[in-house]
Amino acid sequence: MDSLNNITPFESSEFVSQEFVDFLIGQCPLGNSPIHGLKHWTNVLRNGRKLTTETGANLKVVELFSLLHDARRQNENHDPEHGHRAAELAKECNGKWFDLNDVEMQDLYDACYYHADGYTKHTVTVMTCWDSDRLDLGRVGIKPDNKYLCTDAAKATVI
Repeated sequence: MDSLNNITPFESSEFVSQEFVDFLIGQCPLGNSPIHGLKHWTNVLRNGRKLTTETGANLKVVELFSLLHDARRQNENHDPEHGHRAAELAKECNGKWFDLNDVEMQDLYDACYYHADGYTKHTVTVMTCWDSDRLDLGRVGIKPDNKYLCTDAAKATVI
């Protein structure tokens, strides 16, 4: 697998649309931030798409996580409740912007809620979400550490 940290333009899919991205940017205080906004979300989306091909995670959940996980962040520094707020946003969006079954919604909720807490054990879909985010730590000068990565696919990308 090649390096996952290059910034790429947002590419919509059957699960995430440009309209959904526009909605999130419009309500997110940091939507245009290079650290926690669209550039980061797009990197996480790209990472998730690649990892999912190896982990077998639910692509729909991984793609939605990439856009939602920092969408309720209030500042660039210490915001320990941002994942909790993102999880609630995911619940609010289900049935409006996307349709998830109960299992998918629980995975998306948990992935958002706990993504900044350092956990490494959960369902393969949640772990793929977390790894997709953690593999983009280079944007803030931090090399991802294998002890905080969950999947073999993600660990194989860190040299």
